[in-house]
Amino acid sequence: MSETAETPPPPDVDPGALTEIADGVWIVPDRRVPLVPNVGVVLGEERVLVVDTGMGPENGRRVLEAARSLAGGRPLLLTITHFHPEHGFGAQVFAGEARIVYNAAQRDELRAKGEGYLGMFRTFGPAVEAALAGVELVEPDETYEGSRHLDLGGRTVTLRETGLAHTRGDQVATVDDAGVLFAGDLLEERCFPIFPYFPPEDADVDGTAWIRVLRELEERAPRLVVPGHGAVGGVEIVATQRAFMEELRSASFAAADAGKTADEAVAELEHGLLGRHPDWVQPEWVAFGIRCFHAERLAT
Repeated sequence: MSETAETPPPPDVDPGALTEIADGVWIVPDRRVPLVPNVGVVLGEERVLVVDTGMGPENGRRVLEAARSLAGGRPLLLTITHFHPEHGFGAQVFAGEARIVYNAAQRDELRAKGEGYLGMFRTFGPAVEAALAGVELVEPDETYEGSRHLDLGGRTVTLRETGLAHTRGDQVATVDDAGVLFAGDLLEERCFPIFPYFPPEDADVDGTAWIRVLRELEERAPRLVVPGHGAVGGVEIVATQRAFMEELRSASFAAADAGKTADEAVAELEHGLLGRHPDWVQPEWVAFGIRCFHAERLAT
């Protein structure tokens, strides 16, 4: 969600909203609160997997308690979709309580950028600063490259790294028997994508790789899609964001090719893009995306 919203509510995970979206697959929904992700809990016969923690130790504790209430004593695993603070900076609470497993590229990105992001996010207002109080960055117990199958007992969750897109270390998690995809911030439902938000250090500024990842997810045709932020839905969430990003990229590139300045491109394109999606949130990112694509086109 947008980091620039005025007087946003505290970025608190609310376990009271825990919802079962498929047999044994639960989420703590974001409730469209900025900087709160959709958190997943996947139950197997022998183990339980948590997907993302929320921001900071207090949110991590809330998620851990919710997972324990569902687990009934079964061992816990934790995975994180990408290294950004609202998704994984509650992981310290899980250290020693759950086995933490995710891709090596995400671990490396956390090592390189975690402290810097912690400092940056603390400037996002008093509520965010309070949520991040006492954060300690912890690394995974186990990493993989490519993909990793987690046997929960009676069901398998497949972790798969995507390569450069929203970050350099994105991964998705698929509950294989239920067809549920946890996509992290590769996808945001009914949101203008924060694209690219922190170029060029994190995101795929050109757009080619991110769009490719979305096409691959679309082709896998998951039954249910859990975006990083926004409502759970079907594969149309993937298709809609992919189409929007293609439109934004193509129109911005065309404006640059026609010799228009960035200001002229925004003036020409922004209103139409917003008008085609009147119920979406985060409209401030449309002009930002146009400018980024325009600059990338001129640089190539």
